[in-house]
Amino acid sequence: MLSLISLSESLVKYTLASTLLLIVVLSGCELSSTLDEDNVVGGVNLTELFATPVNSEIQSVLADWSGRLPRAEDVVVEMTRAITLNGMSSTVRIVSHTVQGVKHYGAVVSADNLDLNSAPILVYAHGGDSGVSVDNEFLLLISVFADLSDQFVFVIPSFRDEPLAFAGNVWQSEGPASPWDWDVDDAMSLVEVALQIEPAANSDRIAVLGFSRGAGVGMLMASRSRSIDAVLDFFGPTDFFGPFVQEVVSESLEGNLRDLPGIDYLTEEFTLPYQQGSLSLEDIRLELVRRSPALFADRISKLQIHHGTADQTVPVSQSERMISAMQAAGHTDDTFQAFLYEGGEHNPFTLEGSIERARIFLEDFLADS
Repeated sequence: MLSLISLSESLVKYTLASTLLLIVVLSGCELSSTLDEDNVVGGVNLTELFATPVNSEIQSVLADWSGRLPRAEDVVVEMTRAITLNGMSSTVRIVSHTVQGVKHYGAVVSADNLDLNSAPILVYAHGGDSGVSVDNEFLLLISVFADLSDQFVFVIPSFRDEPLAFAGNVWQSEGPASPWDWDVDDAMSLVEVALQIEPAANSDRIAVLGFSRGAGVGMLMASRSRSIDAVLDFFGPTDFFGPFVQEVVSESLEGNLRDLPGIDYLTEEFTLPYQQGSLSLEDIRLELVRRSPALFADRISKLQIHHGTADQTVPVSQSERMISAMQAAGHTDDTFQAFLYEGGEHNPFTLEGSIERARIFLEDFLADS
């Protein structure tokens, strides 16, 4: 009898152990299956959408860029106004021109005492999507660099479908908008205008100072054109395949749009059409590629980055991805610097020391000119 009881107890223990083992195994299989599953939001496979770009996609964008030569046509000087810039007599010219059939407005600012072909061009690429004010934004900002303000020919583009304001006047660039992509064509064509109307402008030395959206535009300008010698980047977006953009797109697919420049446009033109099946996976991925300067780090000549770790608009992870890309492309201290500021926000004046570092960067650029 004792042996039968022992046998029965053993069978019970074995059954319980087997059951527990089976549960563990099945749970493990379920967990593994969950981990291997794609991230699908609103019927969109985000894992597939944001997969690492392949070389053929990058080459496709490069081929497209090579055929897009932003020529300025129908140039008109709309206004000429004398100002004082850092104690120097200077001139603001508001100009219009067409680029690929779209009418665009911008400003060219220069000191009056510059010699022929003597001054490098510095493009000011603004942040946000509300346009740019020459007097209430650019002139106030450039005063921070005081003694350098009469050393450059400044080029200030609006971007398409945005206003340009100066001296109580507003000029509206035509659309449609195209954040980061055709912004580059607008800025590059305005550089061509500056070279036409300002004899002091030196076509061999061109730099870009960009903030947020404009910093992304500056890095893309350098990616597209070897004529851009240096970019000074304050908290710009760099990689549209990174987790930040994935989060924003995921939210937009659920009907929650963040208050960020360009997000409305990207959602309406790309995310929702892709979700609805009217835009292909291939096409939407190319739109992300062409807005990601981190994929073209090997084409950028010189770059300095400034970004705060507490930035709630463009997270510091975007600059971290650019840092990795620049290092992987073989850049050294001579061509690349990056400064991350603990607790810094989406404002250059919260990035302690950034203005002085930017000044040194511009001084070095002038010295090399």
